[in-house]
Amino acid sequence: MKMSVRLAGLEFASPVLAASGTWEFGLRFADVSNQLGGIVTKGITLEPRAGNPPPRIAECPGGIINSVGLENPGLATFVGHFLPRIGRLRCRVIVNVAGSRPGEYAELVERLAHPRVDAFELNVSCPNVREGGTAFGASPAAVERITRLCRRRTKKPLIVKLTANFVDPAETARAAEAGGADAVTVLNTLFGLALGPEGRPFLGGRTGGVSGPCLKPFALYCVDRVAPAIGIPVVACGGVMNGADAADFLSAGARLVQVGSASLADPQAPGRVARELATFCRARRLRDWDDLVGRTRREN
Repeated sequence: MKMSVRLAGLEFASPVLAASGTWEFGLRFADVSNQLGGIVTKGITLEPRAGNPPPRIAECPGGIINSVGLENPGLATFVGHFLPRIGRLRCRVIVNVAGSRPGEYAELVERLAHPRVDAFELNVSCPNVREGGTAFGASPAAVERITRLCRRRTKKPLIVKLTANFVDPAETARAAEAGGADAVTVLNTLFGLALGPEGRPFLGGRTGGVSGPCLKPFALYCVDRVAPAIGIPVVACGGVMNGADAADFLSAGARLVQVGSASLADPQAPGRVARELATFCRARRLRDWDDLVGRTRREN
């Protein structure tokens, strides 16, 4: 079976991507990045962000709660220092962008008109920041507005990363499509709170985002709900730890899958997931991705 897959006019060598926030800029483990269909960079904002104070990660049953707070070097440093190095990778490069107001997203995609940037992931769903983030992602009107503003500034593919915090992601997915999105990522982390021994919030940002294997059942449900509700592709994210997990998300209707928290425990995880998915497909003698994608609904 040919492992490449097309999405939004781009061909990806594999349907497995490294997720934003856990893979930095793909350079530390470039050999693994080059085994993937692509990487999604950590979120980039116009100005540098220091992020939330430590501690930033707490373990929870079956996963973690992170409160990083979109720490990043800012647009100028990213373009001047990181992007030339990222451009030497052999995989697709998707830049995750975030803003505290709608116009910042549009400015970011316009100023990132670099030939090595293949697509953008609009982060309207980060639960670890006070401005923007889920405040935008929980509003279909805001999602549509941000997407439409960005669509006017770039011809590159736009992938909108959705939240399921206090909103039906099918509604915001339809809003993203109406605004001109080429795909949606389902989904970002869910709100979580960790308490220390004294009963006080443990994380420096007070609350954080839950990710890891415990998120998979809900993320899988969201993909299954969103995929038939829209006419654009779904990129799945949420608890992908192995090739079987990736196959589950594709069966639920996703075209690509992202590996996030697994890479924090094992930097080789994204490449391993890609190999295991290939083995899964060969063992079942699948001939085409259409034999796998969305089969959950075809068989029920």
